[in-house]
Amino acid sequence: MNEEIKTQSLVSQEEPQEQGRAMLEVEHLTKKFGDLLVLDDISEKIEQGEKVAIIGPSGSGKSTFLRCLNVLEDPTSGAVYFEGANLCDLKVDINLQRRRMGMVFQQFNLFNNMNVLKNITLAPVHVGLQDLKKVKRKNFFTKVGNVFRAKGKKKELLPITTSAKEIKEAAKENAMRLLGRIGLADKANVYPSTLSGGQRQRIAIVRALAMNPKVMLFDEPTSALDPEMVGEVLALIKELADDGMTMVIVTHEMGFAREVATRVLFMDGGKIQEQGPPEQIFGNPKNDRLKDFLSKVL
Repeated sequence: MNEEIKTQSLVSQEEPQEQGRAMLEVEHLTKKFGDLLVLDDISEKIEQGEKVAIIGPSGSGKSTFLRCLNVLEDPTSGAVYFEGANLCDLKVDINLQRRRMGMVFQQFNLFNNMNVLKNITLAPVHVGLQDLKKVKRKNFFTKVGNVFRAKGKKKELLPITTSAKEIKEAAKENAMRLLGRIGLADKANVYPSTLSGGQRQRIAIVRALAMNPKVMLFDEPTSALDPEMVGEVLALIKELADDGMTMVIVTHEMGFAREVATRVLFMDGGKIQEQGPPEQIFGNPKNDRLKDFLSKVL
């Protein structure tokens, strides 16, 4: 791994992190599956730069809450705001918003029929080519419209600053940079089925990072891993946290939550029963249910 790659951050530095602005916000979020109430009228804010760990017993609504943040699960009622846009509003382009919300699942969700490099570049190339086509389409109709406009009223064409070839090359270069950062550049041309669980999960994280997200959502990223592979994945997530990435992590790793999180939410019965900095949640819990939970997992 060369020195230039070593010193680069996993988090894109193109846009500076701003403190104190709510990046994600839910208002009266409720989710039901039939008659089963899974999330019960939750209102919560997540500020830019925060590292929020969500803990709690199985069935408490943690993963459903996380999936509602990018509307992979449609809320039964309430609103989910990402940078001011209500993701539950049908007028909002949810796919456009999700480009900036990375999601990492328990089971990796890599495409086994594509090599590692293709897994990472697939989304950036697809989105880049889509955007390029939109600009070209708009310019086409502008040119047609200009034929019928008076000389002083003709509209300017949108600038085209890239090409399909450049989009693919940039995606590949960024993918190799990210793979280099996690020490897996030599795995670019192999298929996921040949890798260990820890390697696959780190590549799944890199795949999400390739879209230059503003927030990363982790749904129990180590729960499907053998114990000896957990450390390498948690180390990568910690590196992201140190780089300033906003993140929300559903986790059973209490030591990791204590070390990395800036705030911990304890969920039970579809509600956030207690929240606060790790030293408060783990050192001086107030909620009786939280005390009971910690007595069993610590």
